[in-house]
Amino acid sequence: MAKRGGFQGGMPGNMNQLMKQAQKMQRQMEQQQKELEEKEFEAAAGGGAVTVKVGGKGEVLSVKLDPDAVDPEDVEMLEDLIVAATNEALRQLDEHKKASMSSLTGGMNLGGGLPF
Repeated sequence: MAKRGGFQGGMPGNMNQLMKQAQKMQRQMEQQQKELEEKEFEAAAGGGAVTVKVGGKGEVLSVKLDPDAVDPEDVEMLEDLIVAATNEALRQLDEHKKASMSSLTGGMNLGGGLPF
């Protein structure tokens, strides 16, 4: 009777090592995610007229306004500054995520729409 394909007695050494490396990478990714969630990113716009701080989960933590930036005659400018500062802080967060993931994956492009 012919033997069917497959591995007898478990995974071969290389596959076992690969699984261990994958598990180690997963633990490292989980640790980095926890650390990221504790970080804060801050950006300013309008020469410091508006400062926005975001947390590692992507939530806005605070918005600081220079009282001189509050002009009732030009609310649109203030709104634009808030948007600009918020987007810059979120961009910093995204860049940090990418750099952290790249350090884990060694720059591999894992594809599949994964956020690495």
